[in-house]
Amino acid sequence: MVITELLERNARLYGGETALVEINPSEERDKAVTWREASLIESALPDAPYRRELSWKDFDRRANRFANLLLSRGIQRGTKVGILLMNCLEWLPLYFGILKAGCVAVPMNFRYSSEEIRYCLDLADVEVLVFGPEFIGRMDVIAEEIPGVRTMFFVGRNGPSYTEDCCRLMGFCSSSAPPVALEEEDYAAIYFSSGTTGFPKAILHNHRALIASCRTEQKHHGQTRKDVFLCIPPLYHTGAKMHWFGSLLSASKAVLLRGVKPEWILRTITEEKCTIVWLLVPWAQDLLDAIDSGKVHLDDYLLDQWRLMHIGAQPVPPSLIHRWQKVFPHHAYDTNYGLSESLGPGCVHLGVENIRKVGAIGKPGYQWEARIVDERGQDVAQGEIGELAVRGPGVMLCYYKNPEATAEILRDGWLFTGDMARMDEEGFIYLVDRKKDVVISGGENLYPVQIEDFLRRYDKIKDVAVIGLPDKRLGEIAAAIIEIKEDMTCTEEEINAFCKELPRYKRPRRIIFDKVPRNPTGKIEKPVLREKYCHGRLVEAQTTH
Repeated sequence: MVITELLERNARLYGGETALVEINPSEERDKAVTWREASLIESALPDAPYRRELSWKDFDRRANRFANLLLSRGIQRGTKVGILLMNCLEWLPLYFGILKAGCVAVPMNFRYSSEEIRYCLDLADVEVLVFGPEFIGRMDVIAEEIPGVRTMFFVGRNGPSYTEDCCRLMGFCSSSAPPVALEEEDYAAIYFSSGTTGFPKAILHNHRALIASCRTEQKHHGQTRKDVFLCIPPLYHTGAKMHWFGSLLSASKAVLLRGVKPEWILRTITEEKCTIVWLLVPWAQDLLDAIDSGKVHLDDYLLDQWRLMHIGAQPVPPSLIHRWQKVFPHHAYDTNYGLSESLGPGCVHLGVENIRKVGAIGKPGYQWEARIVDERGQDVAQGEIGELAVRGPGVMLCYYKNPEATAEILRDGWLFTGDMARMDEEGFIYLVDRKKDVVISGGENLYPVQIEDFLRRYDKIKDVAVIGLPDKRLGEIAAAIIEIKEDMTCTEEEINAFCKELPRYKRPRRIIFDKVPRNPTGKIEKPVLREKYCHGRLVEAQTTH
């Protein structure tokens, strides 16, 4: 079976039922509409109404229309098709349309700069790109520098001159399934990851991995047709999409919420009767803080149906979950661990029955195995620290066009995660540290070398090192240790002003003036800095930079 068959099954058996809902809480509440086939023919995308919905039947039809549009352009099986969209009702139908055409979907991070977009399009051999209005400025910069992309479709109104109107063209295409036979071993998707240098790697997965993720997610969280999943994280990320796969397998409704304010989350749970919510640590922290401060009153909402809250994408402070349980004592809780290389979350998970083990990432997930190994790849003794390796049906095929990097991480079917961990006497796994220096802040990877290279452009800086500091809300924040040139003075305000050229999420949230230690070979001794500034300390992130 391939994953597109699940969509076709849902359309056949539950066609009139709601599959997806998009909520735009910043818009007027009285503009609710239903996205029907007529809107495709008229190219009349609503102006970001408060609520849009899509049935399983129309979801499948829309995917078929896009698949047939691709085929009508002579686009061949295996062609890479990029998606650069914010979360919206169009996202998943376009993704499935790519798969139905026998093409390879290439979701892209909506935070990418123009240069990062160009780099990833080239790396993944993308020939067709679909993007939305939020990216016009960035695409304008590189539109003439991506010769490999021969077709660009625009989702929205008044697209740039170098694009074609995606929805208008789809309106003239058949809504019947395209004549493309798919196999489990066919290439399906490329996702992007990155090392400490910040240069992305393209991760190739097949259809077998996608369908395995559906089964793992549904097994872990028991979705039924009565459940309603609230999805807030971006769909380009494997975590968000693979958690939604549980809704696909169970033919249950999912809600895409475009906003993270606590009152928006609670209002959406109330209005859409959500039963399962996946949060990142900062959002859970903000929600609890809003309740404690009195800004949010739980009595104003109807939350009795909410049965499960789960968290992933970053280490979860046990204190946060203990606090959550006091406020929401009837919620089941789960932690999910995974990588894009293992097709999202679920290769290790805590399990709702193991709340006593909060702090652990859990045990191997459904259909998965896990080991803790030393540098030679041999199992370490129970309780000892080593590298976490996992094996299962969601392990990537390879890093696309990068056999050297593939050989480093894939050995005899095992995926070496780069995370240091230990296993207790009951088989529960605890993360200890990362082999790499990536800073995970609010679920997003920050790459120190990128920030360091940028800061070194400032003429007063002699040397700089970026490390992660523990933070109660974000998990970690990026801190820049800056060594100033002799006979010069510099202030934190100067550095913050200079960093305004960086995307907000990449800006250091703490500036420390100090010498940058280097070893005899010239490498920055980041363990020394972490010991000095991180050991046993939590810092409050400055959010105004």
